Amino acid sequence: MAKIEFYEALSKLLLQQDKLTQSDLARVQRLMEQIEEGSLSALLMKEYAGSDGLPEFLIRLGLCSDKDVAAAITDITGLALVHATHYPAKAILEPPISARFFKEYKLVIIENNPEEIVVATVDPAKRYAIDALEMALDKPVTLRIGVLSDINEAIEKQSGSDKSAMDRILEDIEGDSLVEYDVEHLKDMASEAPVVRIVNLIMQKALESKASDIHIEPFEQKLVVRLRVDGVLQDLNAPPVNSTAAVISRIKIMAKLNIAERRIPQDGRINLQIQGKDVDLRVSTLPTLYGESVVIRLLEKSGLVFDFASLGFSGKALAQFLDILALPHGIVLITGPTGSGKTTTLYAALNRLNDISRKIITVEDPVEYQLEGINQVQVQSKIGLDFPAALRSIVRQDPDVIMIGEMRDKETASIAIQSALTGHLVLSTLHTNDAVGGIARMLDMGLEDYLLTSTLNAILAQRLVRCLCVSCRRAYVVSEALIQQLSLRRLQATGDIVFYEATGCADCTHVGYQGRQMIVELLVMTDNLRNAIIQGTDSVALQQQAINEGMLTLYEDGLQKVFAGVTSLSEVLRVSIGK
Repeated sequence: MAKIEFYEALSKLLLQQDKLTQSDLARVQRLMEQIEEGSLSALLMKEYAGSDGLPEFLIRLGLCSDKDVAAAITDITGLALVHATHYPAKAILEPPISARFFKEYKLVIIENNPEEIVVATVDPAKRYAIDALEMALDKPVTLRIGVLSDINEAIEKQSGSDKSAMDRILEDIEGDSLVEYDVEHLKDMASEAPVVRIVNLIMQKALESKASDIHIEPFEQKLVVRLRVDGVLQDLNAPPVNSTAAVISRIKIMAKLNIAERRIPQDGRINLQIQGKDVDLRVSTLPTLYGESVVIRLLEKSGLVFDFASLGFSGKALAQFLDILALPHGIVLITGPTGSGKTTTLYAALNRLNDISRKIITVEDPVEYQLEGINQVQVQSKIGLDFPAALRSIVRQDPDVIMIGEMRDKETASIAIQSALTGHLVLSTLHTNDAVGGIARMLDMGLEDYLLTSTLNAILAQRLVRCLCVSCRRAYVVSEALIQQLSLRRLQATGDIVFYEATGCADCTHVGYQGRQMIVELLVMTDNLRNAIIQGTDSVALQQQAINEGMLTLYEDGLQKVFAGVTSLSEVLRVSIGK
């Protein structure tokens, strides 16, 4: 396939797969034309030196991920994709072919057989490099497709440097050049290429790891960078402590925060396109003893799942929840700690309710995802637009469904109850440990029990458990002692009970888990529960009453996922009862 024909096919496929937009493709094509004509500035010509093919331009400009590009090329060419573990640790060929040749043309030799050379490449259209290799070795070359990051890492290892991307960037930083100076000097340092690349690399690694948060924490002797992946913090190779001020200033500039103010917390947002994905980053800074601690929440706009089954809903709980959402009025509460997926569940519910026959208005702090067809209000406390103020205006907008980001106080809860009494369906969240705790929390706010019982339809408590990696999970037969201890025979009366445990492999970066699902506890209000609340029944008795009426607790729902092989027993115990 000719080079132009191959690039056209690659562009077309990436457009069809929604990995690339038409405007981004036009941008790349203009840049390639300018480089070919030599009309770019000397600085930009140097920046893009060696990137003369469409695949590398798409990756370097952040328009597509290297994995998406490699997968598309394999679909077009039919060539096999090389896994990261298949690259040799040492170079197969000795000079006269220099390491510089392989680095410049992004080639790695996988095998050197008597009859052929097997080579991994990023861009099979670069025939001049392949032809040169065939001529030098006097052997035919068989091509494989490699992921750019994997090829770069393999080249570094084979050249003997074995340096990480962070190490290579830090070589450009002088040992004492990043100490803390005045604001103008910080601006200058934050704009320097090494610091920009450090911050970009941290964000890229976070997206590749599917992290939900980036934690950047300054201490006296080191700067710590950690990623929260599937709810668990993991260390990341961090820059030196003397780069702290510049790195944090770079992030604050990107988030349009005041870099001169380091004494009070600040909040901001960054909108970026990383690896072809639109990512919204919420930035929070907090003054600490040795500098500002920064936490960045990553919200991938294309990564929101609206399907209840994919989120972890199943069986009776799913059917009941959908019936609750179909009710014309009342209050539905989602409870759980921070980071338990409450907002995602709310958005999934709104997406199901969103049709031409309903007007939906939300009031949020902040608006995390923009949903087409839904009126979303951003709380702005500085100008007096808090939850109560927004809600008072919302009810005059003739909505059918109202979503409140969080029930924070009695005034907000009272307006929500009045809205439910006047025929609106109200969705909101609370911070409680279980479903029954939501009732106690609302009563503690000072709400009247008769108003609560007449408007509350259901409370959903949820947690997120990590899903076992299907490539490496290991089955084991549960011991009889554990079966008796956990009363597992109520779920499987006879035979061996088989659970799965995490082991770890390359697919899950040796963690043993990939992704998360919800375990849920759905409390549906019944006449018996309403009577018990009005009579002042305590939470323990209310919980037992709900269980007697068929409610599955978080632990019981988690056990069902353990039996199904979705997660491990240790994960359910850790999340549901803290063991």
